[in-house]
Amino acid sequence: MNKVVVIGMGLSPGDLTAAHLDLIRSADILMGGRRHLDGFESLAVQKEVITGRIDDAITFIRRHMEQKRIVVLASGDPLFFGIGARISSELGADRVTIRPNITSVAAAFARINLPWSESRIVSLHGRDRKWAVLDALKEGVPVGVLTDHRHTPDWLAGWLRDRGVSDVKLAVFEQLGMPEEVFGWYGLAEAIERRFARPNVVILKPDRPRVNPWLGMEDDLFDREKGLITKAEVRAVTLSKLALRPGQTFWDLGAGSGSVGIEAAVLLGEGRIVAVEQKSSRVAQIRANARRQGVFNLDVVQARLPDGLDGLPGPDRIFIGGGGKNLTAIIAAAAGYLPAGGVMVTNTILLDNLTASIDALEAAGFETGVTQVQISNSKSMPYSRRFEPQNPVWIITGKMKAKK
Repeated sequence: MNKVVVIGMGLSPGDLTAAHLDLIRSADILMGGRRHLDGFESLAVQKEVITGRIDDAITFIRRHMEQKRIVVLASGDPLFFGIGARISSELGADRVTIRPNITSVAAAFARINLPWSESRIVSLHGRDRKWAVLDALKEGVPVGVLTDHRHTPDWLAGWLRDRGVSDVKLAVFEQLGMPEEVFGWYGLAEAIERRFARPNVVILKPDRPRVNPWLGMEDDLFDREKGLITKAEVRAVTLSKLALRPGQTFWDLGAGSGSVGIEAAVLLGEGRIVAVEQKSSRVAQIRANARRQGVFNLDVVQARLPDGLDGLPGPDRIFIGGGGKNLTAIIAAAAGYLPAGGVMVTNTILLDNLTASIDALEAAGFETGVTQVQISNSKSMPYSRRFEPQNPVWIITGKMKAKK
């Protein structure tokens, strides 16, 4: 039984070992990108160019692997965001041999003598994972970014600036491993104005330690109007009822200070947060709070609910912390955007809004449950302590049923 051999080319053919070259010379069919195959123009063997249609390459391999020895050439290391994982998954690990090599990211870190054992790596090559870059930057460690023709270094710098990031520098490696290789450090503004030769790799290096939110943040950490905040203890229960998952999109409607959305960032990873608030002064407070806590995946929309929801990224979870007399209309409007299994949570201290929320959620197709939270905090006295109660809060949770 012939095994398909996938060989990492490293940065160039010069990174191939003698063992790699022996396997290549023994092939009946040599496959790879045109740039890879050009390095073996003199080798008398059938050559097949792999284009962007990987499915076609897999079909070809299946058809010929029993009778022919097939060697596939891959950029860098085949299992580092490469074709090796796809081939192994499709054919079975027992039918594939992987021969590793140096990756472009490893080489880039080596060029600047920067250890990458604790770095984060994000591939934007053929992937729209820009939000993962923001999530990686939260850790305050260098972030290696694999680019492509759409997600270029200048585009990345502009996108980070537009998200409010300012304290990073870009190390850009153009045509890494080639005779034309160029390297430079750039601030965001400088990188935005440049155009970089392809292929290229970027390392983002934070200028200073990151400030990140955490679960259980004290209320005093948020700028707010008096009384317009979901208290820390209630916030904790609310977030648990929302059952947030990494990568989800979360709407915080009637966001007030933005405390729920900002703390939700801890759980959402590369997900997105949209805070909708009517009053301009509160919109400014939300933006200031998010910036202070290093939350760059939060967008603020100024709108009078239930208007303003069209055009927002589709939600997986929705929290309604304010609504007043418009609460039932907001529930009805927002419910139409949630998929089956989506969760909506509303908080209220008003009896009328408790029953109205349950009725509106059930009318919109939710299964509902109610939790009452009664918090008392200790207060010092001259000779002892007493407990000072907060208003009881009802947390109404709705899970969207499968739509018929």
